[in-house]
Amino acid sequence: MMKFKLLLWMLTKLMQRAVKKNPKCAAYVNDKNVTFQIQTASGEGRYFEVKNGKINSYSGLTKSPSFIFTFKTASKGFAVLSAKDSVNTFLTALKTQDLVISGNFVDVMWFQSLVDFIQPHSKPTLTV
Repeated sequence: MMKFKLLLWMLTKLMQRAVKKNPKCAAYVNDKNVTFQIQTASGEGRYFEVKNGKINSYSGLTKSPSFIFTFKTASKGFAVLSAKDSVNTFLTALKTQDLVISGNFVDVMWFQSLVDFIQPHSKPTLTV
């Protein structure tokens, strides 16, 4: 459980850094106001607020998030969120119902694009 909670906290820090250091990311969140949460089926989690161009998160759950990612267990959540092959792992978790998404899917897609700003991108190699 502790690794899952730490990962959610780190997700906040990574998104905040992307907003601060990447003008495209800052523009992407500038006019967005959304609250979402990532949690386990047992009710442990964290909620995130994107408002006025800033991203903050809080321990616990909120009453009315736009969308919710619910992982079957904290270990499943950690495995999915920290996977190197994130897209396939994410889709597999949805298929096996280790992850259930509920709420506004337009905001879910917006969030998926936000996460792209924190994904490491390999630099092209120069071949001669």
